Amino acid sequence: MGKKPRRPRRAFTPEFKAEIVEVCRRGDRTVGQVAKDFDLTETAVRDWVKQADLDAGARTDGLTSAEREELARLRQENRRLREDVDILKRATAFFAKETR
Repeated sequence: MGKKPRRPRRAFTPEFKAEIVEVCRRGDRTVGQVAKDFDLTETAVRDWVKQADLDAGARTDGLTSAEREELARLRQENRRLREDVDILKRATAFFAKETR
């Protein structure tokens, strides 16, 4: 039996995700039922609920959205600074050869 074709990656607005999380929290349907009703993957819905719990402070086993954004910004800044240091090292080596 063949594999199921992969679904193309979709993007969802924060408002849509919040609505899905609210539907899950009402408790009248399981996460699996909500995912099926809205044509979503169960894993995605569970991740959205987990992230909402982290942001609300109900869980502490992961990063909040603000912490994730800060981490991404710091990683980008770190990468840029390493590139700057590399450029300065090359320039130093070049000018050291020129002065000899």
